[in-house]
Amino acid sequence: MGAQWKAKHREAAANAKGRIFGKLSKEISIAARSGTDPDTNARLRLVIEQAKKASMTRETLERAIKKGAGIGGDAVNYTLVKYEGFAPHQVPVIVECLTDNVNRTVSQIRVLFRKGTLGAEGSVSWDFNHYGMIEATPDSAEVDADEAAIESGAQEVEEGEEGAFLFLTEITDLDAVCKALPAQGFTVVSAKIGYVPKNPVTLSDETQLAEVEAFLEAIDENDDVQNVYVGLAG
Repeated sequence: MGAQWKAKHREAAANAKGRIFGKLSKEISIAARSGTDPDTNARLRLVIEQAKKASMTRETLERAIKKGAGIGGDAVNYTLVKYEGFAPHQVPVIVECLTDNVNRTVSQIRVLFRKGTLGAEGSVSWDFNHYGMIEATPDSAEVDADEAAIESGAQEVEEGEEGAFLFLTEITDLDAVCKALPAQGFTVVSAKIGYVPKNPVTLSDETQLAEVEAFLEAIDENDDVQNVYVGLAG
């Protein structure tokens, strides 16, 4: 039984890594539309850094760039589509997908939302702020996150997981703040444009929380889903 559990655990880990690589490859392809040189394409540079930290091979990275730039025979054109609605117990959710087949994706999303409520565009996004989001770690215990936020031009900073901090910026300031943070003693781990809930829902019932988590896990496992933003406290 133990050996079987270990095999399943390794398979689950491999599948999770595969999903991460799949999402990063799509991000790279989208970013490469604006140019294949990371020195002049800030979005591409940031995603490449994330891919390297995730141990993506050079071959996989270069293939994703070529796909997005239309170089070679395997060019692909992804479309960004956004869905809004509610998880169980009226928890607001925004789901971003990158897909090469919108009809397939919307069909799958409708099925996934059967245990929640799929809403129209704007049904929940009004209750989220649209920010640049930078995850960064301090280089030493002496650096001050609040001071770094002010000096780098970030709007806000929040404590994240495992000693990291989340710097929130105006969308147009994302790249500038990324470049400024290292001088303030922070190493940028990831950067993207995303959504932060204004009024997150609090659920104290463990059964309700489990239902919401199962709903979100099912959505996140879909190959077309790129990001999931949830208005859930804690």
